[in-house]
Parts: sequence; C-alpha cells; structure tokens
Amino acid sequence: MIAAVCLGFFGATLALLGMKCTKIGGSDTTKSRLTVLSGFHFLLSGICCMTACSIYARRITTDFFDPLFVKQKFELGAALFIGWAGSVLCILGGLVFCLSASESFSLKGKYRYTGAPSFGTTHRQHNRTANSLQTEPREPRRPLQRNAYV
Repeated sequence: MIAAVCLGFFGATLALLGMKCTKIGGSDTTKSRLTVLSGFHFLLSGICCMTACSIYARRITTDFFDPLFVKQKFELGAALFIGWAGSVLCILGGLVFCLSASESFSLKGKYRYTGAPSFGTTHRQHNRTANSLQTEPREPRRPLQRNAYV
C-alpha cells in the first residue's frame, strides 16, 4: 500500500506537469510523454493497491473459516471494498491517460483546426431547396477590426 501511495503521488505530480494549461514542462511532445509516464504510474499504483487489498482479504477469509484460529476474527469491511474500487478507478485512469496521449502521437498531422467561420454582415441569400443542399464558396477572411468582440 505504501508503494501504491508513492506511485499515485508521483503519477498525480506528473499528470499536473503534463497538462497543456501548465507552463512548466516544455513543449507539447514533452508534455505528452509526461502524461504517458503518469498513466503508467497510475496503472502500477492501481495494481499495487489491488494486490494489497486482495492479500489482506485472503488472510481475513482464511482466518475466519479456520476452526483452529482462536483469536478475534474479522470480516471483510468497507475499507477493503473502498480499496478495491479505488484501485479499479486508478487502473482505469491510468489507461485513459496512456490511450489519450498515444492518440496525440499518432494523429499529430492529420487534423488541423482552421478556425470558426466568420459571420460578417453580408447580405447574400442562400438558395437552397429541400432536395439539394448546395453551399456557396466562402468569402476570404478579413482581419478583425478594433472593437470586433464588443
């Protein structure tokens, strides 16, 4: 559990550094690598937590059903179920981090944002009928004036 907590802490720190909104961390490729690294930390943290909770639950159940065990017997409690749920969420979060960063590596040059269409004050009317959807060519973009957004 100590290893899970340490790995989770380092994963959260690397995830904060790997976000696009932070100024620390360098370029976008460096931030993507930090995100993948934090995903691996979260995966390992979830696996360590799952292992620790499962080992303790196994010990509790073997002691509970052992007729020769005379000490106080424990039952599976809420802490174990919270530990299992937390480890599953940590594993899923690590997978999401790893998969989201791997998509940014593979789709780097395929899609490009060209900006929102300009809705200037043009008085063109669109001639569209119910059966045909024809679009007219766009006007070239004009630079924004001084008070464009006011």
